[in-house]
Amino acid sequence: MGKSRIEAFSDGVIAIIITIMVLEMKVPHGSGMDVLWPLAPVLGSYALSFLYVGIYWNNHHHLLHAAKSIDGRSLWANLHLLFWLSLIPFCSGWMGENHFDTLPVALYGVVLLLAGVAYYVLCQSLIAHHGSDSALALAIGRDRKGMLSLVLYLFAIGLAFVHPAAAFAIYVLVAAIWVIPDRRIEKQLGR
Repeated sequence: MGKSRIEAFSDGVIAIIITIMVLEMKVPHGSGMDVLWPLAPVLGSYALSFLYVGIYWNNHHHLLHAAKSIDGRSLWANLHLLFWLSLIPFCSGWMGENHFDTLPVALYGVVLLLAGVAYYVLCQSLIAHHGSDSALALAIGRDRKGMLSLVLYLFAIGLAFVHPAAAFAIYVLVAAIWVIPDRRIEKQLGR
């Protein structure tokens, strides 16, 4: 089947996720800089979450651009990914409101981990649909960056119970790794 509906649906869900995140931020009472300082954890959590959702949107776009068609397994894998992404606003808000306390930081990492696993599952379902010798399969390759991210998430989740700020820093590090555009698909399709 064609891929236009999965692209449109996914873009819509991701837009709603971003909208929910910004609507969850409460406007402070007062107009001085002093009223913004207590919101720093909420703003930091929002900024990182916005970046993560943007990274997933960007990579999802490239992934579906490389796909020629979609099958039922890929539709379900995509919904699996969107489910975990839809939990980011809740975890982000909880983490920011509680000033990066242990359990909210750990749960944020669990959601990031499971979103990463879901993205991997989506990639594998598309590769299975297109074949192991397809341009998509060659572009994804061994996905070292994706595997490294999962390992870092696991480490950060455990670290959150000892040092939540260090765990948050690892989440920032993983996002920084992914901000550098992943050119594997573009390179493969350009050949």
